[in-house]
Amino acid sequence: MRYDVNISNQAEQDLRGIYEYIAFELFAPENAWAQIVRLEAAIEKLETFPEKHRRYDKDPWKSRNLRVLPVDNYCVFYIPDNNNGTVTVIRVIYGGRNIEEQLEYFTKDIKED
Repeated sequence: MRYDVNISNQAEQDLRGIYEYIAFELFAPENAWAQIVRLEAAIEKLETFPEKHRRYDKDPWKSRNLRVLPVDNYCVFYIPDNNNGTVTVIRVIYGGRNIEEQLEYFTKDIKED
């Protein structure tokens, strides 16, 4: 089964932020582009067997089947939906950041039903 991969607005903002930080703060536009290419390639691969990556082990996200895909120094957070055949990427976060804080701050809607 192939899944449709959707990228949330927040995840799109995360990707733009990653590019801008590497390109403009670190003055490495080629590296920024290469990083985005690697992240997008990994995200595209979620269309096949998205549940192979580990589940985020803290609630409320664990109960929502939030998964973590590591890519270089970044974590792609996504939720596979087997019933609808979709994968929704909700965040792309630098692994050195406080992940719980970032998820709490930007994904309040995930905790609500």
